[in-house]
Amino acid sequence: MSESTQERPTVLVVDDEDDLRDIMRRMLERRGFATLIAGDADQALAVCRDHPGDIDVLVTDLTLPDVPGGDVARDCTQMRPGMGVVFISGLPKDMAVAKGLIDEDSVLVKKPFTSELLLGALRSMLAEKAPTT
Repeated sequence: MSESTQERPTVLVVDDEDDLRDIMRRMLERRGFATLIAGDADQALAVCRDHPGDIDVLVTDLTLPDVPGGDVARDCTQMRPGMGVVFISGLPKDMAVAKGLIDEDSVLVKKPFTSELLLGALRSMLAEKAPTT
């Protein structure tokens, strides 16, 4: 019995910039991902609480206006412990780590990024989460 309908990973995109959020949503959907979107921390938490299916990966801007992306990631992964996290930021990773915004082992894609860079980060996150058989 095939479970191909379940093969589409679900990504929650959190960014306060409408245009960027929409671009990421369309790009991910064209590449076979199911997407959910949120414009701020409250919306992201509501989606995590209310979405009936799995959410495989959270993609969040590191510098949201209301709450840091690291806090959003922490709160969302407390609700959904199996969810991976990919941060996006204009800051280089070493600077974000030095400022205490993310951990050394966090995945960060620096803005501006190509669709291939984001997809690569998502694929490696999904591969990491995949059960080994």
